[in-house]
Amino acid sequence: MKKYSFWNNKGGTGKTSLAFQAIAMYAEANPNEQILVVDLCPQANLSELLLGGLIGQGSTNLNKLHDQSIRRSIGGYFQFRLPSPYTTTNINPWDYICQPFQVNPYISPNIYLVAGDALVELQSNAITTLANTQIPGTNTWLCVIDWLNDFVNRAYQDFSCLFVDANPSFSVYTQIALAATEEMILPVMADDSSRRAVQNAIALVQGINLPSNIYEQHNFASQLRAAGRVPPRFHLFPKNRLTQYMGPASAYHAVLTSIDQMIQYLIVTHPTVVTFSKLNDAVVEIRDFQTTGVVAFAQGLPFTQMHQGVYKMPEQTVYIRSEYLENCIRSMDGLMLKL
Repeated sequence: MKKYSFWNNKGGTGKTSLAFQAIAMYAEANPNEQILVVDLCPQANLSELLLGGLIGQGSTNLNKLHDQSIRRSIGGYFQFRLPSPYTTTNINPWDYICQPFQVNPYISPNIYLVAGDALVELQSNAITTLANTQIPGTNTWLCVIDWLNDFVNRAYQDFSCLFVDANPSFSVYTQIALAATEEMILPVMADDSSRRAVQNAIALVQGINLPSNIYEQHNFASQLRAAGRVPPRFHLFPKNRLTQYMGPASAYHAVLTSIDQMIQYLIVTHPTVVTFSKLNDAVVEIRDFQTTGVVAFAQGLPFTQMHQGVYKMPEQTVYIRSEYLENCIRSMDGLMLKL
């Protein structure tokens, strides 16, 4: 099973919108693969997109999943784990999995979803306490960090690919998300906060260039490695929302060049934490989706399911031109083909 996470510890990089389009297009290009999507961001934006977007009642459809007798979401699964956090008995993944195609016909039927849930924010303190509990002979941290791994392992026979959308924080539920994946997609933008976010991600996920030796034994990466596990490797750094104003003479270009230098540093000094050996394999340029993206996300539409013409939006109509749509598809193809 291929296992990817979309993550950046900086919000606003377009992580979820890229995940939505990439997953939808990957599923269309690989119809014989069964794809499991886990939304471990409490905002549940990816879930709402897959379930119909604003206009397609994505929020209403999400609430219906939360209101079922067994809460059909990642929060429902965590709720099931809380009373017995260190054992894996009686996990039935299909109690928590839905098929977005049933409410959004523009989503491929080979996509299955464990929906996001704001409930995980309320559960976070309890989960952290359980992870830090001292029980002789039990690695309680690893037992809790493996909650999603336990889930995926039970569903392993049914799926060939896993995508996880993780919250920008590095809270315990984000670590649960990342620990279940093998390769990370980390979108960046042409701003200085994205440059710092890449630095932070390298330290948080792989334990490289930590600010002090006191963190050496107690960070996410070292705890996983002590248990014989491997943190997710960096697979792709999409440069998102690029515009024609980001030429070689601009400050934006300087920031992106700085990010390239960080990636090159990893290739040279820590080749085992990346999946690539050349910088060109690590990056893909994504042009700003502009109005086409606004329409796609409002209606829960993959770009490949759109066409030139008029789309109804709240209180207005919008005309999508074919050349803009083709540019969006071409950008996402560049990302999708590197999965």
